[in-house]
Amino acid sequence: MDAERNIKKYNSMVVGAIAVAVSLFHLLNVAGVVTISTMPMRVVHLCAMMLIIFLTKGVKTPGVKRSIDIVVRTVGLILTLVCSIYLLARYEDIANSGGVTVTMDIILGAIMMIVVLEATRRSVGMVLAIIAAIFLVYPFVGPYLPGILSTRNYSLTRIITLLFTTSEGIYGQPISVSANYIIIFCIYGAFLSSFGAGEFLFKFSSCFTKRFVAASAKTSIIFCALLGMISGSAAGVVAVAGSLTIPMMIRENYTKEEAGAISAVAATGGQIMPPIMGAAAFIMASIIGVPYLEIMKAAAIPAILYFFSIFVIVHLLAKKRHMQKAETFGDVTFKSVIKEDWPLGIPIVALIIMLVVGYSPFKAAFWSILALLVVYIPYKWVKDKSFDVKDFGKRIVVALRQGATDTVSIAIACAAAGIISGILSVTGLSVKLASLIVEISNGHLIIALLLTMVISLILGMGLPTTAAYLVLASVIAPALVQMGASLLAAHMFVFYFGCISTITPPVALASYVAAGIAKANLNSVGYKAFWYGIVSFLIPYVFVYGEALLMNGTVIEIISTSVFAIIGTMAIGMAIVGYVLTDANAIMRILLVIAGVLMIWVGLASSLTGTAIFVAIVLISAYQKKQRKAVTAA
Repeated sequence: MDAERNIKKYNSMVVGAIAVAVSLFHLLNVAGVVTISTMPMRVVHLCAMMLIIFLTKGVKTPGVKRSIDIVVRTVGLILTLVCSIYLLARYEDIANSGGVTVTMDIILGAIMMIVVLEATRRSVGMVLAIIAAIFLVYPFVGPYLPGILSTRNYSLTRIITLLFTTSEGIYGQPISVSANYIIIFCIYGAFLSSFGAGEFLFKFSSCFTKRFVAASAKTSIIFCALLGMISGSAAGVVAVAGSLTIPMMIRENYTKEEAGAISAVAATGGQIMPPIMGAAAFIMASIIGVPYLEIMKAAAIPAILYFFSIFVIVHLLAKKRHMQKAETFGDVTFKSVIKEDWPLGIPIVALIIMLVVGYSPFKAAFWSILALLVVYIPYKWVKDKSFDVKDFGKRIVVALRQGATDTVSIAIACAAAGIISGILSVTGLSVKLASLIVEISNGHLIIALLLTMVISLILGMGLPTTAAYLVLASVIAPALVQMGASLLAAHMFVFYFGCISTITPPVALASYVAAGIAKANLNSVGYKAFWYGIVSFLIPYVFVYGEALLMNGTVIEIISTSVFAIIGTMAIGMAIVGYVLTDANAIMRILLVIAGVLMIWVGLASSLTGTAIFVAIVLISAYQKKQRKAVTAA
């Protein structure tokens, strides 16, 4: 037992050293202290992530399986180091010779493919590993496949060279985004958590909601949105925010299933909430070649509608249950939070300002981290009348380690996605699949969108949002563009459904985490979250057919479309809860759904028709409420 405990201790120390080192490496590179070319950075980044996964992910139960697993992990570690060091030594010669390779390049390249697949299986899951393996085999079986899937012959040398020694395979665009953007924001989120800014965000959220009905639920929504847009992991946000807010909601008279569902929906929305939008939005900006500010602008109105819908639902649930204002938050006030903890908000505000004025996302995050460290010292001194240098250093180390380990699964998913995108590129399969969708839909965009939604949700159920988006952006988005959707709208469409797959049964990861915290049935929370998030399944269709929701149009179009969409969202929220000004019957709820869809959909005639139906329902509900009051008084 002592020997095993010592092994675990040393293993943890090695993981910590690698994680801290790679975090410092990336931060110093952003600062310009360390200058390194593109390919070596990607190689070092992926190497570190794979070393961490092989050191941490393994079979826990003693037995034969564990013994085999230890051997596999050890071999994985050695091969990762050997292949990475070899490529670092060889990449310049390969580039200078015009891509000429030798036998050893091919051998180690083939080995690296296998190691990446194994790392993917351990970190992300079997689904992505199998998908990547299928794509890896495709060039060699393609000549024997029928119809549109048929392809010409490719040599093993050509495929391995492409995937291992060039920037179009595992060291391609996906891993570049992970090395340049994702790890920096994971480190940033870890620093916020380590230095108390996460707790500040929770207190800050509660200040705006504590005086209202459904205070705990509304606090959960704001808190999850703030955390979610930084981390980009819906399940991770539920684990952090839900542990605080779900018990509060249950005490306020929400059921366990409702509390879990609200937390899951809010955490999922963080990924589509500007200004940071998690990790996948950075990849989108890189793929479609637009400034990140354009992605932020396009996502703003859909995100507002998403969170407004869940606000409406929690508020109406509280009104329907006659919930009273809760005393959950004690003496927390906006004045007290700002007075005591306002310095912790400076880095977050600075980040937003820098993104808006045009700083690159990784530069903005880097300077925001420095701002946090600078303001923390006087903040801690004033608050505690002392400053512990040792504690300060420990917090930095913890943040550096956590930031790197939070990046591991995303980075390895990006490497697997690099295999997929490389094969799609060299074989032309992406064009063929796009043509297949066009052919099946017979030229009807709505059918193509429905097919895309289903594929996006299925992929998103088994993959992190980043990995799902990378696959969808390569395979599906071109088909939508080919059928008339704009490039931005097509990518936003697949991105949106990749995000909300975390609340879509039968596999709804964010909902499952929330169910565990709420001690509720997994499927019940999953279906409840799906029901609460139903508006989010309509919004992407709307911005494909009319881009005013993406802030692409005249001022009048954008304002009018947004106003009608907000009222329509309210109508659908009323239908979901079954409450307007009083309880709504089945017919009223059906009419509210029709009214909501008509108002959200693009077009003045449909919007006015929906508004008329909505006003009629509200007037009927007001009359019913008046009658019930009269009966009660009598």
